[in-house]
Amino acid sequence: MIWFEYKGFDSSGAKVEGQIEAKKQEVALIELKKQGLHIVKLNKLDTREGFSFISSKVSLADLEFLTAELSLLLESGVRIDKGIDIIRKAKAKPALSLVLNAISKDLKQGSSLSSACRSHPLIFDELYCNLIELGEESGSLSVIFSDLATDLKFKRDLRAKVIGSMTYPLVILSVCLLSIFFIFNVIIPKMAVMFSEAKDLPWYTQIMLSTSEWMTHYQYFLLLFLFIMTLGLTFSLKKPSVVRRFQKVALRLPLIKGAILMVERIRFNSGLAMMIKSGVAIDRAMDLSIGNIKNHIIKRELEIARAKVKRGSLLTSALKQTSLYPEFFVSLLEVGEESGNLERVFQEIANRSRQEFESWTSKMTTLLEPLMILFMGGIIGSVVVVMLLSMVSLNDIGF
Repeated sequence: MIWFEYKGFDSSGAKVEGQIEAKKQEVALIELKKQGLHIVKLNKLDTREGFSFISSKVSLADLEFLTAELSLLLESGVRIDKGIDIIRKAKAKPALSLVLNAISKDLKQGSSLSSACRSHPLIFDELYCNLIELGEESGSLSVIFSDLATDLKFKRDLRAKVIGSMTYPLVILSVCLLSIFFIFNVIIPKMAVMFSEAKDLPWYTQIMLSTSEWMTHYQYFLLLFLFIMTLGLTFSLKKPSVVRRFQKVALRLPLIKGAILMVERIRFNSGLAMMIKSGVAIDRAMDLSIGNIKNHIIKRELEIARAKVKRGSLLTSALKQTSLYPEFFVSLLEVGEESGNLERVFQEIANRSRQEFESWTSKMTTLLEPLMILFMGGIIGSVVVVMLLSMVSLNDIGF
């Protein structure tokens, strides 16, 4: 059977789109016509490479959409298999629709939802799948999906804020670089005629003219070098050893270290809050939540803390020895451990860390904007000043 994506109109003239499974395109067209649809576009969905390529196209926004929709449908009393079919046929994007097709097929063959999701590890992480399994056992899937949707929404908003905070500085940097290329490729070569017969040029004029001459002849090699460097960096960051070294260096940078700790604290504590709320034992909840941590150094610290908890150590004393919890949060953990209300405490720590990170992002954005303007103004202004000084110095240069 082959999956096809279609677009068309129904009998009332309204637009419709979705996917259909059939042996061949002609059969799919006949089935759609039986439904009273006028099809204007029918394309085969390519699944030859399995889901390894397609799954990488499923964005965080798609996953949040799926999770939130499933929560609403389950809360309304719709069965999970029916809910997945509704989402797939309604608004799901092609990449997500293909994944939902596979999950729907697994469910119809008797698999559980958690098992079906585990078949797509690039989309559904271990924490997501384990929470679904707990929801299946306890009958509280709608609550689980609601909590997961809230967590995914925060992750999406967090990513958007980070990207947004970097957009303006990158635009300023791009404008600065383009301006420099324009000056050294267009303006200075035209000015060079003025200095062609001059003797004893000032050192700054010689540097300016030499740089312009080098760029006009070899700038393509420079661009090629930068392109190769970018590719090399991209491929290097896919190697675990390089990523570990990068993470280790990042934790030594004052401003970056605080942001990394805040983000990892949010990931760990939000996962713990959801797991404990679902009735998972603290050692098992720590085991699953550690999978959310990206930085290998912090992950190792938490694994040591988890081992101590399993040996009978108090949770607060174990987590206190990690770099993830400052003194204030340690005091919150002590209160939560003594009162037996750890879920509330972990949720409170996650919320406070979210607020701290949002504040940090706003401050960094506010700080970066004037710094980048000064940086661009300093570089371009220096070039312009050198150009003006060179023109003024013509009166003092012998010909």
